[in-house]
Amino acid sequence: MTCKGICIRYKAQKPVGTGRYASGQRRCQICEIFIKWEGLWCPCCGYRLRTKPRNLKYKAKLRARVEADSIEAAAATEIESEVQEVTVKAKSKAKTAKAKTAKDKTTKSKAKTTKEKTPCTHCEKLFVFTDKHETKCKKNPEVVNSQKSESIAIKA
Repeated sequence: MTCKGICIRYKAQKPVGTGRYASGQRRCQICEIFIKWEGLWCPCCGYRLRTKPRNLKYKAKLRARVEADSIEAAAATEIESEVQEVTVKAKSKAKTAKAKTAKDKTTKSKAKTTKEKTPCTHCEKLFVFTDKHETKCKKNPEVVNSQKSESIAIKA
């Protein structure tokens, strides 16, 4: 398990503003180099790569950085979902506005075709078909007399 020099190809530059581990770099203890490599094992010597710092101070920095990144990611997804909700609401409002205008057009055409209501001669309520109502109106004396005679016939 010695360094074969292959790791030089994957040597990583020190990132500005963030730590090496936070930016995804890994350290090989045998090759004594930070590399940009996705695997768990060194491509050069086959030794296990370190993905976290050993020093307590740098461990705390990495932990804080990871937490800050997760909070930022959560906020970004929350903002994206709010934007999507707003766009969906705007689209639905546009659809309902179109539907309302279509309804307005149909109701206007219906309003033109509606018949006028006239009052009943007996009870004076408004009806479209007053003649139909007057034949069944309870205040019509002819209907009241016919109901009494029918009720007697039914009882007998």
